[in-house]
Amino acid sequence: MVSNTPTKKSRKSFHQASGTILSNPKHKPIMESYHSHALLPNQCGSSLVQTIDAPLPLVWSILRQFNNPQAYKQFIRSCTMRAGDGGIGSIREVMVSTGLPAKTSMERLDKLDDDKHVVDFSIVGGEHKLVNYSSTTTVQEEKGRKTVVIQSYVVDAPAGSSKEDTCLFANTIIECNPRPK
Repeated sequence: MVSNTPTKKSRKSFHQASGTILSNPKHKPIMESYHSHALLPNQCGSSLVQTIDAPLPLVWSILRQFNNPQAYKQFIRSCTMRAGDGGIGSIREVMVSTGLPAKTSMERLDKLDDDKHVVDFSIVGGEHKLVNYSSTTTVQEEKGRKTVVIQSYVVDAPAGSSKEDTCLFANTIIECNPRPK
């Protein structure tokens, strides 16, 4: 496993009316293919670009494990598979660490592409305030045995919360990822 892996991070919010992500030109094809989202008026979203000092095969082998998100998501205490074997359509229930305004999350694996290094999942239930949350993660090789991980999401802003507050909460969560233990 990778330990204390240095990362460089950059963030681009796209809760503005345009609903598109603009980022580093070298990431543009991936961003356009997987991380551009049309947002409804009550939705917000964001993306996080991280450069990890580890080779792509190692990073992908960790991030693709739908049944073991605690390997790279620091805020997850445990994960139990509720349906499936970790493949597309599988449902997991994650127990969230204390200190966050959430207890559990039920999540469905929507896409897992080992050739293109893409994983999508949606939150389908649980005790938290993320409604209609969907996330895409892509992994691509960078020079010097480094890996670029791009995570983006779209989520509804619940009644009583602003888009900014909703994105702030979701951003706090995804900024904990991926940090392989």
